Amino acid sequence: MDRRTMIIAGLSALAGPARSQVAPGAGELAGYRGLHRAAHAGDVAEIRRLAAAGSDINALDERRRTPLHVACYARKVEAMHALVAAGANPRALEFQAYDCITIAAVADDLPTLKAAIALGGNPREITSPYHGTALIAAAHLGHDGVVKTLIDAGAPLDHVNNLGWTALIEAVILGDGGPRHVETLRHLLQAGARRDIADREGRTPLDHARSRGYAAMVELLSRAR
Repeated sequence: MDRRTMIIAGLSALAGPARSQVAPGAGELAGYRGLHRAAHAGDVAEIRRLAAAGSDINALDERRRTPLHVACYARKVEAMHALVAAGANPRALEFQAYDCITIAAVADDLPTLKAAIALGGNPREITSPYHGTALIAAAHLGHDGVVKTLIDAGAPLDHVNNLGWTALIEAVILGDGGPRHVETLRHLLQAGARRDIADREGRTPLDHARSRGYAAMVELLSRAR
């Protein structure tokens, strides 16, 4: 393994979703009370009762998750609607700077993603410790349906994160070259993502696709010239 490959392998591990996004664990869930507990359970009636009684709709747990974040992790769309109707901030960021849109994008959860957007989330938000976007996270993982939904919602195509990568670059260098990453690449290119933006070593997405032997990606990127 040459130095370049070792660097990218290390950054791939660093950029893995498991390191940054932290869903509430069993211990946290057992300790939840009030709106956080109701949000995780999807208990809309209890959310409405607590909100009417004056509970803080944007209360934070130890990792700065609001009840809305908890509902998003739990895929409780009706609870999300009830929380936002009661005044929850649909653009709130938790302790690692993730919003509901990015949480749903990483989970490959289209119903929750669409709800998060419809409820006022911002698909252009800069999120995560990598100063990226939900689109970059979804492209990295090959969540092609999520990528298409985010593009349609106006997500920025060419944002460069603090690793020096765009969504197009991540789809190649953190992808596996398989059908979903190829479809992700296709969506980005059809939307007008710039294939000429290189990484910090001057390597374009096409360079990376060629070096990995990703024939379908090479064809797409070459055709897009």
